[in-house]
Amino acid sequence: MSPVQVDTRAYACTMECITKYYNYAMRNVINISLPKALADDVRRTVRSDRFASVSEYFRYLIREEERRTLARELNAARKQFAKGKGKVLRSLRDLR
Repeated sequence: MSPVQVDTRAYACTMECITKYYNYAMRNVINISLPKALADDVRRTVRSDRFASVSEYFRYLIREEERRTLARELNAARKQFAKGKGKVLRSLRDLR
């Protein structure tokens, strides 16, 4: 079997994202304070974009930020990989 070059940073980012997704099932309550104008904007957006609740809207915003962060990390990892800085693996054990 020939060696395979794998972008281990991208793999790690993907695994972190999957782990976060499965941990969403555990709910915690977080309260935030917003200025009245911003709170009104949030409620208006919830109604106009048909979110089920303010909480669902904030969960959506957090997931979108996580997607953007993951995309930035993957793009950075791809650039490093393109420069030849990927790790050469001879087996899956080399991922560790």
